[in-house]
Amino acid sequence: MKNRVTGLGGFFFKTENPDEIKQWYKDRLGLPVDQYGCTFWWKDKEGNDCSTQWSPFKEDTQYFNPSKKQFMMNFRVENLVELLKVLKEEGVTVVGEIEEYEYGKFGWILDPEGNKLELWEPIDKAFL
Repeated sequence: MKNRVTGLGGFFFKTENPDEIKQWYKDRLGLPVDQYGCTFWWKDKEGNDCSTQWSPFKEDTQYFNPSKKQFMMNFRVENLVELLKVLKEEGVTVVGEIEEYEYGKFGWILDPEGNKLELWEPIDKAFL
């Protein structure tokens, strides 16, 4: 596979109080936060609309499992099904099954240090 990751899809982290931390980032850094965090919109090299999500999660979230780390990165990818197949053949731990939503497909892997990585094949126009 030529292009595996095409960009950063999001950065997710655990915090004691997501609402307070979102308000802090809004007040101090001007992030236009909503219930999920903040979406940054940008254009790819072909001029297509794309997004990157910044989201604080409650400290006891199970979403990062089986990782015990405080953060999870989301990478934008092309052809998630094929990529997960190749990664599995390369010995990478694939976590769970692919999930599909109106805004794209998601899959998860673990890096060698146990960091959970979310792989997202987006449908950016679903947000517009």
